[in-house]
Amino acid sequence: MTTIDHASPAPAPRRIRRMSERQTTDRAALFELLDTELVGHLAVAADGVPVVVPMGYARDGEYLLVHGSTGGGFALRAASEGRTVAFAVTALDGLVFARSLFDSSMNYRSAVVYGVLEPVEGDAADAALLALSERLMPGRSAEVRAMTRKEIAATRVLRLRLDDVVMKTRAAGASEAADDGEDHSVWAGVVPLARAWGAPEPSVLTPAGTPTPESVVALTTTAAHHGRLH
Repeated sequence: MTTIDHASPAPAPRRIRRMSERQTTDRAALFELLDTELVGHLAVAADGVPVVVPMGYARDGEYLLVHGSTGGGFALRAASEGRTVAFAVTALDGLVFARSLFDSSMNYRSAVVYGVLEPVEGDAADAALLALSERLMPGRSAEVRAMTRKEIAATRVLRLRLDDVVMKTRAAGASEAADDGEDHSVWAGVVPLARAWGAPEPSVLTPAGTPTPESVVALTTTAAHHGRLH
């Protein structure tokens, strides 16, 4: 696991202006979101142009871990120049059908992390790569060959501390009241979104009859519940 430096003070919490009642500072809710989703979006201004890239990530304690190629460009440049980036993660939990399109909505959990990317070096980088692997494909590292020196040299790990975070959620039914003047014979409610892994599809060069590895079996038998992959 990476080493956490607690020397720098945490910034003042950011405040959401629109629908401020949906903001939460619950760290357990934040960690659940980050530990459930697999993809986030990294945003940074590069040469005056906004750049947003989707990427896999993992949470390691009070840090987010991301990785990329040593020739990857903008993320490494942002880290070396100490520029602030934003990393967004969103989970859609359902669609809210109201009696007007204006009042219809979504149930969701979203978080945006702000900060400066820090390179992870040495043994900590090896541990961070393993943490990323175990988050995305638990158990797979024990089933495949070790990375070569060339592969390790071509890969960089960056981390983003979870100090400056804003999280917003909605988990409710359709907005309605007995005296709202709407036609209540029109259906209103929530359609939850659930996800599940599909059946494994072997590659064309995998010999017929090759057993499905334990990591894949474990992943594809994971239950989806209310849109969350556990």
